[in-house]
Amino acid sequence: MNKNAFLIIIIGLLSSLTFFGQTNPEFTIVKQIKTSPVKEQALTGTCWAFATTSFIETEALRMGKKEYDLSEMFFVYHAYLQKAQDYVMFHGKANFGEGGQAHDVLNVIRDYGLVPESAYSGIAYDLPFHNHVEMVEDLTSIVENAAKKEKVLLPTWFLAFKSVLESFLGTPPVNFSVDGKELNPKSFNDAEIGFKPDDYVEFTSYTHHPFYKKIDLELPDNWSHDRYVNIPIEDLMKIIDNAIDKGYSIDWDGDVSEDNFEKGYKTGKAVLREKDITRIQKQGFQRYRQKTFENYTTTDDHLMHIVGTAKDKDGRLFYLTKNSWGNYNGFGGYLYMSKEYVKLKGLAILVHKDAIPKDIAKKCGL
Repeated sequence: MNKNAFLIIIIGLLSSLTFFGQTNPEFTIVKQIKTSPVKEQALTGTCWAFATTSFIETEALRMGKKEYDLSEMFFVYHAYLQKAQDYVMFHGKANFGEGGQAHDVLNVIRDYGLVPESAYSGIAYDLPFHNHVEMVEDLTSIVENAAKKEKVLLPTWFLAFKSVLESFLGTPPVNFSVDGKELNPKSFNDAEIGFKPDDYVEFTSYTHHPFYKKIDLELPDNWSHDRYVNIPIEDLMKIIDNAIDKGYSIDWDGDVSEDNFEKGYKTGKAVLREKDITRIQKQGFQRYRQKTFENYTTTDDHLMHIVGTAKDKDGRLFYLTKNSWGNYNGFGGYLYMSKEYVKLKGLAILVHKDAIPKDIAKKCGL
């Protein structure tokens, strides 16, 4: 996911700011949720891990924990192992690649826990940043060759896959020390973070499925076929606004494929194209969302982390959004996405169940 990142990223030092660097003079902050520093996904397509790790770090702060730097690559490592097994078991009729969804991180936490960055950086080679270009080529070759086997498939393919994965990312720790305490990935979560995956819900909004039901959303990177609660777009936006108002951030999955987003990231402001605004005025948001999803003009490109709201000089609402492309855009790696942009180009969100308005939660059976 997030191929555009390769064109934008300039490798350098990570941000060390708890909030964000330089504010955009066009905006006045309305609500800002305390979060962890901006990180750099560098030459990887693992925005799903970076956005959701930022989301978890922010949830820890909300719950009164200290600021933690958690390992994104711990989630990437375990997701790759499961993704490879699925791909081969389905004889190559499944998705294998760098992309993923917010729930991939939650699934790893359920099964394995989580670890701090200090215990597992995910860089087992002599580079100051993540670079998965060669790793992806090697891993893809292994699973494709295994999936083509016409005779008995030996388990050696998985041993080879795991060996290559660990040669790039390293072997995740079984035990590690935090503040003098010996912990493992599950006990670290229990003792230090307290993140409970079952307290979080993913929402989407498309009319080819019934509303207020859990659905398998047709996203290639939803390789695990996890289910989203499908609701009207107006309800989804109410959840976002209610969450921020109550101090909860949002893990946002959306489209960044058009030139106006790349320009918007550099200028600190992402807005819709004029032709999209004209079509929305004629068709309405829900109908036009559906059309852009079905004709591939809204695609599953990138996950980011919404951590607040702001207004421009005309009083229009924007969402303060934390990206994972480093802090090189002049605004500490943040940008402001217009409400209309989020409403049209957002495919799905992840949010704490307590941030959902009660009437919407009731309709969804939550």
